[in-house]
Amino acid sequence: MVIAGSRRQGLPHTCVLLAALWIGTQSTVGEDAATHWYRGNLHTHSLWSDGNDFPEMITDWYVQNGYHFLGISDHNILQRGEKWMPLDAIQRRGGDPDLTRYRARFGDAWVETRERDGKVEVRLKRLEEYRTLFEKPGQFLLLEAEEITDSFQRYPIHVNANNLQEYIRPQGGGSVREVMANNLRAILEQGRRTGRPILGHVNHPNYGFAITAEDMAAVHEERFFEVYNGHPSVRHQGDAQHPSVERLWDISNTLRMLEHKQPPLYGLATDDSHNYFSRFNSPGCGWVWVRAARLEADEIIQAIFRGDFYASSGVKLADIRFDEKEGIFQITIDAEEGVTYQTEFIGTLKSVDLSSEPVLDENQQPIHATRKYSSEIGKVLATVQGPVAIYRMTGEELYVRAVVTSSKEHPNPSFTNQKEQAWVQPVVWRKAGEAASGN
Repeated sequence: MVIAGSRRQGLPHTCVLLAALWIGTQSTVGEDAATHWYRGNLHTHSLWSDGNDFPEMITDWYVQNGYHFLGISDHNILQRGEKWMPLDAIQRRGGDPDLTRYRARFGDAWVETRERDGKVEVRLKRLEEYRTLFEKPGQFLLLEAEEITDSFQRYPIHVNANNLQEYIRPQGGGSVREVMANNLRAILEQGRRTGRPILGHVNHPNYGFAITAEDMAAVHEERFFEVYNGHPSVRHQGDAQHPSVERLWDISNTLRMLEHKQPPLYGLATDDSHNYFSRFNSPGCGWVWVRAARLEADEIIQAIFRGDFYASSGVKLADIRFDEKEGIFQITIDAEEGVTYQTEFIGTLKSVDLSSEPVLDENQQPIHATRKYSSEIGKVLATVQGPVAIYRMTGEELYVRAVVTSSKEHPNPSFTNQKEQAWVQPVVWRKAGEAASGN
């Protein structure tokens, strides 16, 4: 959704952005002749950390497969400086065993090797070296990115940063929430200091079941998280003791809005690819479509700040509209022939009961997990079949979001029986004359 008055040259001041979102000053969302939809992936890995292919080869895949922007977010490193990697280490990861593909694509002159201590090493190219091979105005853009990889005790806490200007080291902290907040604050501070918008988002909250819905609600610096991550090991669907990532989204947004008086979180979809030589954890699983005036780094990030994007694992939307005056939420699907679509409008009513119970282990002791809440949190408010879905808000909803599920099987699934989907950001509506601070 477009947030009125939030377009600025630099990073929006956090308080201004949060206030605009909370008050609900969304202008009508709809196709504008001055904007375009751009497809991008904000989270993937290369040989610079624990991926198994060269960043140029990875970038080439995204260019050839219809993406407009990409952030290769290696763990705790930027693609700067000189970095050499032993060829046998690349081979052990399942990468190009003799550099045949690499040489065929970029030529012998591009591929740099040396021998050290009896081993062949390959130089990894810096972002500034290879970006000129791919970037074209209005067609493709590379964002400098990092996965800030941190932890608290045994819990992995990873935060992505896109459109970085400088490296950010893991900030640490004395709790899961403190680690999350410290790393997100470091991203915000760099944006303020450099005058550039930098997108920080929390990665795969169910990875290691590290982050609970209560954590996501309590960390006010968090504005974005991965509602879908294509890595098969991130527990997207949860388990018997832990809710799915979508359920986390609804519980967190309900708590954020009712208890913390904060705006709802927005959900991203990403690949988180590490493997480019087999179908396991390969690219093409999840992405975002961003509506922006131009394919420029700051414009893309600012559009995401405004919520003018949706997450997808295959479903493509033609338009998203939210009429603030009338409270009408409309989604138009760019339908494929022979494919059927179901849209669920999901939300929580303002009158919901927030009582909850802890999750217990076999000894009846509480475990580190999201508490059990009423099924009235994040319930399906309406289901619509077909390429156009409309929901008319009553004013009783705390928020409403939408998920579109197609009949088409995902070609590169990360869980069993996965269908292609799209996730539309939550909207908040207040009737004319209703106090902005009211629930």
